[in-house]
Amino acid sequence: MRKAFVLDTNVLLFDPLAINKFGSNDVIIPITVIEEIDRFKREMSENGRNARQFSRLMDQIRKQGQLSQGVKLPNGAILMVELGSGGPLPTELSADRADNRILATAMNMRKLAPKRPVVFVTKDTNLRIKADALGLDAEDYEPTHTHSEDLYSGVATLQVPPEVVDEFYAQKKVQLKDHHLRANQYVIMKDSTNPHHTAMGRFNREIDCIVPLYKPAEGLWGIFPKNAEQSFAIDMLLNDEIKLVSLVGKAGTGKTLLAIAAGLAKTVDEGIFHRLLVSRPVFPLGKDIGFLPGDIEEKLNPWMQPIYDNIDFLFGASPVKARRGAGKGCQELMNQGLLCIEPLTYIRGRSIPNQFMIVDEAQNLTPHEIKTIITRAGDATKIVLTGDCFQIDNPYVDSNNNGLAYVVERFKDESISGHISLVKGERSKLSELASNLL
Repeated sequence: MRKAFVLDTNVLLFDPLAINKFGSNDVIIPITVIEEIDRFKREMSENGRNARQFSRLMDQIRKQGQLSQGVKLPNGAILMVELGSGGPLPTELSADRADNRILATAMNMRKLAPKRPVVFVTKDTNLRIKADALGLDAEDYEPTHTHSEDLYSGVATLQVPPEVVDEFYAQKKVQLKDHHLRANQYVIMKDSTNPHHTAMGRFNREIDCIVPLYKPAEGLWGIFPKNAEQSFAIDMLLNDEIKLVSLVGKAGTGKTLLAIAAGLAKTVDEGIFHRLLVSRPVFPLGKDIGFLPGDIEEKLNPWMQPIYDNIDFLFGASPVKARRGAGKGCQELMNQGLLCIEPLTYIRGRSIPNQFMIVDEAQNLTPHEIKTIITRAGDATKIVLTGDCFQIDNPYVDSNNNGLAYVVERFKDESISGHISLVKGERSKLSELASNLL
């Protein structure tokens, strides 16, 4: 039986093409939603862009028939704009609120066709609770849903015969049968007879072999890996064949520090890339303190301070960098054009060629925003995404449908991408205890 999906405004602001994601069912847009979309369309933000895109799409569909009667979409769905209010609401739910009028529309659809399943779709948790209290079926909109606990880790642990580990060390590669490994997946091979006899490597799909990790003799700008996952991350970050890297982990696991260290090594030391570009979305922790004084650089300093902190730490981490002439300091590298730190606000429309680009706090981005960023990558550009799916400040995404998790799952089988989930915190004993206990 065909279902009727009644969409809330926030669904269309999250994904303006959502009307095409419900198969061959009925998609109902309450007239109140159209009014709310009109209120957003003037904003120079992601919500404004999505509102304008949805309005243009609806205008095109309108030419194919009357929306009040229903217009058939290419996937077989029927799109309809519903005008009915649905009768009286409980006294606790004022009809003056747009959310309640949208709920009333869903109730009216159920009243008009009692035998047809009616599903109310919204990303507003409280609205789903109210819908449930009214006896409506309510769902979150999750077209890109990925459970955080099931997120691809990028690492596999295999029990192997002792001769396999010996061959790996002797030949610098080994081929395994029936392994089912993904491209650039990292492998911990454990001797089945001796748990202390182990080897670590990366699966190279092109030659169908596990190959050794790249380990810089002098460390990565004075940074040496403190656990297996950090070793995997360094190998991936320094591999020029891997164009897209994602690092996921809780606070203190070294995601941002390792990414910046690799970017400095590839840009300042080796000259592989013309510039290190570090960016992050602007979302406050807690209540926003309001407008900041100064020019754009001064306004951004508080938001970008974590980046500066990591770079300052790296400049003081090893005396080797001074001999390479990199001890100039962060500001001098920026003056020379080797380093650029900026927000993601102005990324749309740009082409970013031959740069080592780091997007920090990528868990605060929507799948569409992530797509916008990655499609900016020009020739010879490497993109590194870092973040923690459980530290989200964006009210429009959660741990399961954020852009970072979306990329990890979509790119896990691609030979030009790699992913590592970092588990152990290495910032300090206090930081690790706080992450685990609080």
